Amino acid sequence: MFNFKKEQKIFKIGNIEIGGKPGELPTVLIGTIFYEGHSIVSNAEEGIFDKIKAEELINKQEEFSEKTGCPSMIDVVGLTSNAMIKYIDFVSEKTNSPILIDSSFAEIKIAGIKHCAEIGLLDRIVYNSISHNVKNEELNALKELGVKSAIILAFNPRDVRASGKLSLLIGEKGNGLLKKVEESGIEKPLIDVAILDVPSIGISLEAINLIKNELGLPCGGAPLNAVLEWKKVVELGELAKNLCSGGALAALQCAGANFILYGPIEKSKIAFPVAAMIDAIIAYENRWHGIRPKTKNHPLYKIF
Repeated sequence: MFNFKKEQKIFKIGNIEIGGKPGELPTVLIGTIFYEGHSIVSNAEEGIFDKIKAEELINKQEEFSEKTGCPSMIDVVGLTSNAMIKYIDFVSEKTNSPILIDSSFAEIKIAGIKHCAEIGLLDRIVYNSISHNVKNEELNALKELGVKSAIILAFNPRDVRASGKLSLLIGEKGNGLLKKVEESGIEKPLIDVAILDVPSIGISLEAINLIKNELGLPCGGAPLNAVLEWKKVVELGELAKNLCSGGALAALQCAGANFILYGPIEKSKIAFPVAAMIDAIIAYENRWHGIRPKTKNHPLYKIF
């Protein structure tokens, strides 16, 4: 039921493993901090923020990770190079979790990566992200700095279907986005199936199945952001929004997702219990098909 024809790759990033067949490893959950409009940030350009509240949010995510068995990463968003470096220094001191370097501007992400290289953090860093419109300058910088892991955004503006996402990655003659990524030195690509809105979650479920069957690479996405931007759900109330967020997360897991960017780190209280329950359900079912958890620190053993 929960399996793929292609051998599923497992990557070690920092202190966690990601990928594999459903039921082998827990879903990696990634919370975002210092995002645009984050209440703990008082000056986004200077990178001034409430350190006490930031540490509380990081600790809460780690607490849920420990209780449930679902590993965690932190997606760090920076508006300027100066802010990004401050954020990286703070987060890397407060947690051993892998860190995603995220910004709307490539030069800011590169500045963050360069800083990580200088202070010896590259083994736990994921570049977020590489998309269809990536410039050669950006790829060359990643190669020069020795970046090994990155989120690959499978958004194809010419074809938003699941097949379009796969064709973007592999290209017509093997010259797709993954080829560029490989040539830039990225050895551990994580495929983000590019969820645009709530209805497109269905397309992303098919895309996960298709990409994992064809390529065997770890796949995931950001379904909760789609729910949080869904205006009509506000009319149904906060509880409905939270329940729908959990449902969207579970849907991706049942399609085989290995990681989920669950949006604002404040949502860890929703993401981890839901993900742990679904991981346990899938792992229990797949034991009947000869697929067993590769770690004792798995929700199947942690929450039941």
